[in-house]
Amino acid sequence: MKKIAELVTNREVYFIRAGQTVQEAANYMGMRNVGAVVVLEADRLAGIFSERDLMKRVVMRGLDPANTKIEEVMTREVVSADADETYENCLRKMKQLNVRHLPIVRAGELLGVVSLRDLLMVDLDEKDHELKMMTAYIHYVPPK
Repeated sequence: MKKIAELVTNREVYFIRAGQTVQEAANYMGMRNVGAVVVLEADRLAGIFSERDLMKRVVMRGLDPANTKIEEVMTREVVSADADETYENCLRKMKQLNVRHLPIVRAGELLGVVSLRDLLMVDLDEKDHELKMMTAYIHYVPPK
């Protein structure tokens, strides 16, 4: 069973600082084509900022992205996963808590972030492999 840490190994961790503006965060996210970034205060995980936060906490309130700090509108109650959790457990956690991005940590250290899409792709690959194994088993003709 795959551990979630395997998915973030050798991946760049996209992050912003709590004191940056929403405009800076939106530019950063757009340039990297990501829907969320973790927010750091010093080197500590302080929150997460997503497209959903941008829409609900900035645009819908009529705030100016150039003058609004991330720390004012980020999600502070961050749901995370331990590096040794399985991808299935992470999928279940994300579904139960209705989140689409999950920071991965080991002993308090941020290793990376996985998206719901990342985990669904792993699940599809696993199911495809299982199907191939079952098909091979069904069509196996033992030697005479």
